[in-house]
Amino acid sequence: MEEHGEVREPEQLDAEAQVRRQMALSQIRQYPDSALRLRAREVTEFDAPLQQLVERMKSLMVDANGVGLAATQVGVLQRLFVFALADEDDVRALVNPRIVERSEDTAIDEEGCLSIQRVLVPVERNVTLVVEGQDERGEAVRLELADADARVVQHEIDHLDGVLIIDRTTPEARREALGTLRAQFSLV
Repeated sequence: MEEHGEVREPEQLDAEAQVRRQMALSQIRQYPDSALRLRAREVTEFDAPLQQLVERMKSLMVDANGVGLAATQVGVLQRLFVFALADEDDVRALVNPRIVERSEDTAIDEEGCLSIQRVLVPVERNVTLVVEGQDERGEAVRLELADADARVVQHEIDHLDGVLIIDRTTPEARREALGTLRAQFSLV
């Protein structure tokens, strides 16, 4: 299954999975919701409410058929996201993430977003990176990531800074994406 930013390429979902996906997406903030443009604050308390938020986000991400989900996308302004690495089955949480190393090499690939439905745009990202932060219990985390995994982490950190894929793409792709979004709004 191919990944694009924080969205998995949709497989043929059965009826039950489609219902779960729609229910999950209804709980994820959608463009142009203003929460998506706000910068998240550092997490200082690693308590039961944080762990409950992480579990809720993991469930939403999986049900939405995603590979990443930032707290800002569920209206919580905390520096936290959940994500699935390409070669693992588990969903991880990364709290207070910061990129400490980036490759000079970049690659352009199409990205989608759980908060910007039915839009894929080309985005240039660093090919490899090292990210540090904490897990939901406050334990230190350091990950060396490449390719799709590095792309997902950069996408989610952008969310925590109020940056969207339409801000990172070409002017032409942005115009096309906004046209698609306007058409979706007029159909609602």
